Amino acid sequence: MSFKEVKNLLKMINIETEDEYAYQLFKQCDKSNTNKLEEHEIEEFCKFLMQRPELEEIFNYYSGEDQILTVTEIKNFLKEQKEITTDENAIAIIHKYELNETAKQNQLLTQDGFMMYLLSPDGDVFNSDHDKVYQDMTQPLSQYFISSSHNTYLMEDQLGGPSSTEAYIRALLRGCRCVELDCWEGPNGEPIIYHGYTLTSKILFKDVIRTIRDYAFTVSPYPVILSLENHCGVEQQTVMARHLKEILGEMLVTAPLDGKVLSKLPSPEKLKGKILIKGKRFNGSGPSVDQEETPEDEDDENMNNGEKNKKSLLSPEPANNKQEPVKELSKELSELVVYCKAVRFRSFQYARDKACPCELSSFSENKAKKLICESGASFVCYNTLQLSRIYPTGSRFDSSNYNPQEMWNAGCQLVALNFQKPGTEMDLNKGKFRQNGRSGYILKPSFMRNSSNLFDPARAKPGAGLKETQLIIEIITAQQLPKVNKDKKNSIVDPLVRVEVHGVPDDNSMQKTSHIENNGFNPVWNEVLRFTISVPELALIRFVVEDYDSTTSNDFIGQFTLPFTSVKE
Repeated sequence: MSFKEVKNLLKMINIETEDEYAYQLFKQCDKSNTNKLEEHEIEEFCKFLMQRPELEEIFNYYSGEDQILTVTEIKNFLKEQKEITTDENAIAIIHKYELNETAKQNQLLTQDGFMMYLLSPDGDVFNSDHDKVYQDMTQPLSQYFISSSHNTYLMEDQLGGPSSTEAYIRALLRGCRCVELDCWEGPNGEPIIYHGYTLTSKILFKDVIRTIRDYAFTVSPYPVILSLENHCGVEQQTVMARHLKEILGEMLVTAPLDGKVLSKLPSPEKLKGKILIKGKRFNGSGPSVDQEETPEDEDDENMNNGEKNKKSLLSPEPANNKQEPVKELSKELSELVVYCKAVRFRSFQYARDKACPCELSSFSENKAKKLICESGASFVCYNTLQLSRIYPTGSRFDSSNYNPQEMWNAGCQLVALNFQKPGTEMDLNKGKFRQNGRSGYILKPSFMRNSSNLFDPARAKPGAGLKETQLIIEIITAQQLPKVNKDKKNSIVDPLVRVEVHGVPDDNSMQKTSHIENNGFNPVWNEVLRFTISVPELALIRFVVEDYDSTTSNDFIGQFTLPFTSVKE
């Protein structure tokens, strides 16, 4: 490699250096004095590039003059990091990461082995114990946050994008445990799924049910909830019921467990491998159906339907052919609704007096925010007994999402998001459900599981969620960050790290490092960020790496989100 080719290589791997320094490194490695680097010389040049002085400094601090770590010195490092400080753990690290066989036999860790350890999953900020199911799964369903999807069938936007069974596969493989099916009258007596009064494509209901059967328990054994938005007539509702029973078979819950309805919902453990139907059910007086939405929700939906009517001029279906929400219900379909009966929300007092755990209400994001603002503690109390589902307002035509953290703060279980839309909101959802073995179920904090508790998401109190904790993060370095501007061949990133805390209102905050100019290969910050967190059990920590730009908004490079309670100390 000539010096010009070396300079091009540096740009390719995201390093901008002065010519003088680059040439100095080049000549240092050009042992043959040919003004070109041969194979072994290129290897030496790469070793120079891979040097991590900021990590070597940590190694030197603990190893002393002999430049090697003994079992005792490894334990000192682990103690400083508040990790397991036993001889067995130190020896296990040596055997797992030391490359030199002689050092390994003498129970010593060299600098290379120490680097391998720091950059391994064992050095991850995420507590690896939380990669498996570690929470109590025997509590009622209402005591868990449940990973939930809105309009699951959509691959893109809400107006003209494709509907696909692939969208269900993607959601289920990401641990989603509540998927939505918008069911409409289809040709040849077969119900279809699509976003009504739009140009989104249509898929068969029975194909979706087959897909759910095949993928429901691939990544999690815990129950899946099918949220039915039913716009079909009685005949095709009966067809839906037949498909559900024939395709899902023993997976489908068709009657209360043990033959009796209990005073609380069954647990995820009891419902392992089972599929529940959320939908309308006959009330005691006959075939009429209790509407699920509240008047406020109806106003929101009517506004959105007005927008839909404008769009329906583009639709092959005439605007005046708009179907109303189902008023009649098939007996066969009604009987499949056991633990998730969709009902209209009247008031927290009404729900408390009725005390029916199998009833579930849905709230638009706007309605939920209003209730949290006006009666946050009552909403938390309501969610101790029964499930609530939150969905995006219909004006989000681009499939954007609301902030799910606000809803989790109120104990809402089914916080439904558009899984197909990447962004901060889905990052938070992914981070939230990263724990507990990615099972899709997260046990709520104890102060949100007791109906007599007075936890208020807006104003936490001692003994009811408030547990002030300090979070101190030292941002040391990064390695091999990707280029984000593919159009500019010579562009080098100027990285910075932003750390965000998402939780109750008092905890929401953000701090960031300075930016490092022209170095995406091995930037070094050595900066300390400090946060005070009042309700740690609800907090999420989000790390974001960006390419600094002085004239426009920064470019996103990458992120990682995890629960505060899953941060390895």
